[in-house]
Amino acid sequence: MNTQKKLLNAYNHAMKIKFDEHSKFIFFSDIHRGDNSLADEFAHNQNIYLFALQHYFDEGYTYIEVGDGDELWEHSKFSVIRYAHSDVFMLLRQFFDQKRFIMIYGNHNMAFKNPKHIQKHLFHFYDEYEEFFNELFPGIEVKEAVVLDNQALPLEIFVVHGHQGDFINDQIWHVMKFMNRYFWRFFHVVGFQNPASPAKNAHKRHKIEVNYSKFIDQYKKVTIIGHTHRPKFPKPGELPYFNTGCCIHPRNITGIEIVNNTIALIEWRISPDEQGSLRILKRVVRGPRDLSEFVDT
Repeated sequence: MNTQKKLLNAYNHAMKIKFDEHSKFIFFSDIHRGDNSLADEFAHNQNIYLFALQHYFDEGYTYIEVGDGDELWEHSKFSVIRYAHSDVFMLLRQFFDQKRFIMIYGNHNMAFKNPKHIQKHLFHFYDEYEEFFNELFPGIEVKEAVVLDNQALPLEIFVVHGHQGDFINDQIWHVMKFMNRYFWRFFHVVGFQNPASPAKNAHKRHKIEVNYSKFIDQYKKVTIIGHTHRPKFPKPGELPYFNTGCCIHPRNITGIEIVNNTIALIEWRISPDEQGSLRILKRVVRGPRDLSEFVDT
């Protein structure tokens, strides 16, 4: 099944969420939370991510994680990841408790497509300090896709990870999981890049993005995607393709914000202030653009 058919199938079975001009959403993708070892590409950005997430929690945003939140290709035990980044998961639990956390699965956490795997690993966790099982995300449903239905405008926004139809990362993802777990996770520590990953291969990334564009053009869907790790925000006149980027860049994390019926590409990074002190700061990279601009696309 090709990318267009796979994406259309994900759209047709997506979770529907109503929103309006008062709604606030933050979209991060490809966090790739690992075990806090040298192979954990997220570890160096954990403080930036945690600071940004705390800001969005305090400001009343709903957090939509657009796939590959946890690096389950490299690590067979989710408990190792949860323990390594316990502060992050305790904050995610606060979002969940307030019904402001939506998790979408990607190719690297495709295991969460299985309800039994979700129940086993996400409903509860063992609290090492208190020495008892505590609730994490009880009853959570991990979705393939979400459709945001704007109540103030005739507009839908399709949100999906974007691995659909990518042969290596979709149809034979079990093979790639094996290769990552026992081969590439060790080699990228010393600088070797996985040529099968769209994040590391410009030709593959371009091919995938062409397929996204064909889908958006054919079905006229405003679409937010991750997977390629490359941030994307359309210029006026371009197809409404948005990409969150990722949270494992060397010095920053990127995401998409929707607030007051506008959309923007943002980044959080550590930067020095005028006195030379390091601070975590947010910058709007592109936008904001009013969602009404995309009604007729």
